[in-house]
Amino acid sequence: MNLVSSSSGRINSKTGHMTFYNPVYEHKGNTLSADSGYIYENEIKQQYFEAFGNVVITQPSGTVIYSDYLHYDATAQLAKLTNNVKMVDRNSVLTTNYLTYNMRSKIGTYTGGGRIVTQTDTITSKNAYYFEGSGDAYFRYKVIVRNPSVKVYTDTMRYNSLTKNTHFFGPTNIKGNNKENLYTERGIYNTATGIANFNKKNLYTEGSRFLKGDSLHYERESGIGKAFRNVVFVDTLDKFYAYGGKGEYHQGEESILMTNKPYIITVVKNESDSTQTDSLKVEPPLIQNKLDKKTAKREAKEKDIKVAELKNNKKSEAIISDKNPPLSDANSSAKVDSVYMTADTLYSRMILAKEYKALDLKLDRSGGQMIEEVEVNFGDEETSDSTQEIINDELSKVKEVNENLIPKVKEDKKVTSTAPKKTVKPTLNNHGENRSQIANTIKADSVLRQKAVVPLEGHADSVINKALKIAQQADAISSTKDSANTAISDTARTRIVKAHYNVRLFKSDLQAVADSVYYGMQDSMFRFMGRPMIWAQDSQISADTIYMQIINQKMDNALLKENAFMVNALSDSTKFNQLKGRKITTFFANNNIERLFVDGNAENLVFSENEKTKIITEMFHDRGGRIKVRMEDRKIIDYITIKKVDQKVYPFALVTQENEILPGFTWRPQDRPKSKEDLLNRKREVPKETDETPKKGKKEDSEEEEIKGKPIERKKETAEIQEEIKK
Repeated sequence: MNLVSSSSGRINSKTGHMTFYNPVYEHKGNTLSADSGYIYENEIKQQYFEAFGNVVITQPSGTVIYSDYLHYDATAQLAKLTNNVKMVDRNSVLTTNYLTYNMRSKIGTYTGGGRIVTQTDTITSKNAYYFEGSGDAYFRYKVIVRNPSVKVYTDTMRYNSLTKNTHFFGPTNIKGNNKENLYTERGIYNTATGIANFNKKNLYTEGSRFLKGDSLHYERESGIGKAFRNVVFVDTLDKFYAYGGKGEYHQGEESILMTNKPYIITVVKNESDSTQTDSLKVEPPLIQNKLDKKTAKREAKEKDIKVAELKNNKKSEAIISDKNPPLSDANSSAKVDSVYMTADTLYSRMILAKEYKALDLKLDRSGGQMIEEVEVNFGDEETSDSTQEIINDELSKVKEVNENLIPKVKEDKKVTSTAPKKTVKPTLNNHGENRSQIANTIKADSVLRQKAVVPLEGHADSVINKALKIAQQADAISSTKDSANTAISDTARTRIVKAHYNVRLFKSDLQAVADSVYYGMQDSMFRFMGRPMIWAQDSQISADTIYMQIINQKMDNALLKENAFMVNALSDSTKFNQLKGRKITTFFANNNIERLFVDGNAENLVFSENEKTKIITEMFHDRGGRIKVRMEDRKIIDYITIKKVDQKVYPFALVTQENEILPGFTWRPQDRPKSKEDLLNRKREVPKETDETPKKGKKEDSEEEEIKGKPIERKKETAEIQEEIKK
């Protein structure tokens, strides 16, 4: 070491140490200065320098280090600095009370707490390792990163002052200003661009919304988060949750797009008794005897027709019966049931409630007008404006404690601005004026670390499980109200769901398929479009469009519009009870059908079985302007045909392949989802061209052949049948 200058000096006669005042030393291009200091050597001639008061080390790179005390090993070029330590380089300012710095490798270490301030970030931790050459710093224990956009809480982190990339190696929370939070246990986040790439136990949270995936990509500027593999999205406020292989969340419009085998779950109440026996197969008495009497008078024939209507009641109930076979993994006595829905693409977003176009289907439990054409508006107009509504954060357990305790970053900017761009010796007075500020900063950082809460390992799993539990609490779902009679505030929001391509739905007692589905939470209305088909027990329901509404977590009503058809397979699966019309309206009570109206060329075709032998004895065919059915405890208590056209009872000998099915009949059990697993792994079959575009005036022969397993035979014409009935 070379003494460049000093104001004065003295020699200790006992130790031989020479003490200089205001000395300036030079070593390997580095300049060391202090209020006082002395040089000494050990027995092997290794040289040491101890300095006291206003210590300043200036390096050729421009890095300047300040402290109150310095112990310097000249051989190893290792400096140990104590009290009010500040290191200023071209990219950052480091402050601590104890710093070990190797001036050869340019690596600094503190273990008693400290902070690093860059142009954008302030980082505090208990331990840190700083590499001046590469700009990397490794932080350990109670690491906190603050900038104007986010606050980061972790225990292990690597940070680069040049690229602003932060690498996390343990449980980490990144909290934004809009109450959003990113959690990961391994990943990279750039504090300048706000781009995150996480790959271990990741979770994004914003208010009541949660997005989890094996991999997570987030862009703070656009507010877009993308999750990959084992994706889960939950909204605890709307009781909505979805799963898939890929999910994309847009913070601005509060939307989620799910693909790669996505499915959503909606919770509904299940108050019906699944153990209830089916009494629908009881045959009404006297029918067979009355039919066999050829000499009966006109009054008896009329009575036969009435009895046939009663019989039709019993058999029609088989079409619309509502048993609840339990799922393989569900309790049949559960008070709630889950509706699973999947498609190639699932999309959901929040919109302003006042802009949601609720459907007015003009449904009337008394039946209303027999034919009521309704101009349908699917209510899927999306608003381009998003009014941010602050919702209670289900995830956050950590209060922001540093708002009033910690000096703002702007206070440190004064320090940063003093960093020399060239090798210059700072004045002692400048450092002395900042000593109290460094001490206050170090003390405040210590308080901040004590109060900071770093997340524990497995935090994402516990949070998403808690969110799912909240979403599955059906009793907390608010009941649907009449939007026409209920005032909606300007800021109220509601969720819509769209499913596109190969839509499949599974419930323990109901399954469905369609090309697309639209669902609005404001009126809890499902719209099935594009060859929709619904199955319940042995029944199949189809129409051009099907509407199904849930109120107070229970099935309330359903409307089959245009070409409405209900089919029920008999025990031998070769004959089918059928109900058809322009539209079919159904109302439910406790998830069971309470009443049903068939309007517009209403037809009902029912087969009668012998109760003991299970052999079909006859077929009843009813036509009218409207068919009305009322049920109680799954039993038909009233069956009425309004504006009758005709009613016929065919002995089984006169039932042919020509008259045993109604026009428009189709039966596709192969399209029916059989389980939750089948829901995801199998799509409905693509229909044949004849299924979709039958020739006018002809039945769909290929479809009948598929059902019967034999060619169609036109045995008798209608006139011949009428003649035989008269006989």
